[in-house]
Amino acid sequence: MLFTVSRTRRLRQCVSRLLQCRYIQKEQTQTNGGLKKAISAFTSVCGEDGVSTGETVREQHGRDESVHRCRPPDVVVFPRCVEEVSALAKICYRHNLPIIPFGTGTGLEGGVGALKGGVCFSLRKMDQVLDVHQEDFDVTVEPGVTRKALNSYLRDTGLWFPVDPGADASLCGMAATSASGTNAVHYGTMRENVLNLEVVLADGSVVHTAGKGRRPRKSAAGYNLTNLFVGSEGTLGIITKATLRLYGIPEAVVSAVCSFPSVQAAVDSTVHVLQAGVPIARIEFLDDVMVDACNKFNSLSYPVTPTLFLEFHGTEDSLDEQVRTTEEITSANGGADFQWARDEGTRARLWKARHDAWYAALALRPGCKAYATDVCVPLSRLPHIIVETKEDLIQNGLTGPIAGHVGDGNFHCIMVLDPDDSDEVQRVHQFTERLARRALALEGTCTGEHGVGLGKRALLREEMGPGAMGVMQSLKESLDPKNLMNPGKVL
Repeated sequence: MLFTVSRTRRLRQCVSRLLQCRYIQKEQTQTNGGLKKAISAFTSVCGEDGVSTGETVREQHGRDESVHRCRPPDVVVFPRCVEEVSALAKICYRHNLPIIPFGTGTGLEGGVGALKGGVCFSLRKMDQVLDVHQEDFDVTVEPGVTRKALNSYLRDTGLWFPVDPGADASLCGMAATSASGTNAVHYGTMRENVLNLEVVLADGSVVHTAGKGRRPRKSAAGYNLTNLFVGSEGTLGIITKATLRLYGIPEAVVSAVCSFPSVQAAVDSTVHVLQAGVPIARIEFLDDVMVDACNKFNSLSYPVTPTLFLEFHGTEDSLDEQVRTTEEITSANGGADFQWARDEGTRARLWKARHDAWYAALALRPGCKAYATDVCVPLSRLPHIIVETKEDLIQNGLTGPIAGHVGDGNFHCIMVLDPDDSDEVQRVHQFTERLARRALALEGTCTGEHGVGLGKRALLREEMGPGAMGVMQSLKESLDPKNLMNPGKVL
């Protein structure tokens, strides 16, 4: 009897697995059939040269600058205008094919990986600067326009776009990840500098988040749809145009470097400079390990102590006062070796350590890879978290020099690791989880500027709580009911 029951159970399990396999095979056959039909339709929209299923092209579009492995899409399309983006999205919607927007691939959280296959929308052919309103300090760009390309285009207008994440990223991609960087303490992040967006939704419909053609400097009209899509990481729609704030190129620029006896002294100086109303443009922090790495990499001779790199923008007269005030404040906090420069060549030499920090960190362990953490805390909590983080690194035998946008409370450990050493990879992963939770415990965030992507979804749930996550999920389901837009990211 027992034998019969056991045999019957096994038979049922075998039948169940067989039916499941047949269902999966049927589903895959339907998907493959849908993909073939979709590819034919894609070609009719943007031509044969606008569609690629080649392995090399797909792999190029399946990875970014992160440590996450390549997840290539099934096909890559290269639309040339918003009408083509809309038509392609409608085809994907009809065939239930995932859509993954792609700009320059400079993201740091695995945001472009095609977890469920599907179609990558490479937007590099949409590379026009459409409208510059010099007297209104704004510009509208397509998604293929990069930060450096825009500033090169604006060179003769006396205007510039200051948000600088380091990489020459696409501006619409920067909006999608709510990027920022070294200038954020003065000019703000992408969230403060986007006036309007044109977005293609999952079903191919086109919306303008502040109204078509509108570009007021401020508005109290309706829900803030613009900021809903800024930071959405391609999970709600494809950004096909962005209207951005511009700023006057400063008359004069002064750079300075100052060393401190401790992290606390460097942060205290930062707080006091900001409290004094000094309109500082950039104020960056390197810890002693990073300074030592930069000295070795660039043959520099900075004191191996916590160091601030500063930059001031303004008129010639105003800069004299800014530098004098800052020097007095840093001196009162134990700062030493205060160096400053006006001419471009000397300024570049002063800032070389900060600009080359990534490569200097990599040079500590030739042949290894690097991953940057990205927590942000209230400014007063910065000394506490940096000291604890440095202790954590030492205790676990990890290489992770620190660089940060100290004026915002945002800092990065540049984790240098051997990707083939599974034990080290695991220790780095555990360290990054501890660091993020340390930031959350100090009323901060798990990501200041890199975004959530693949690796921080669980941390996002801890940070936001079930109520806010429920609202986000409802918004996602409303705008993307089939879950086709960059599935598996953020939520």
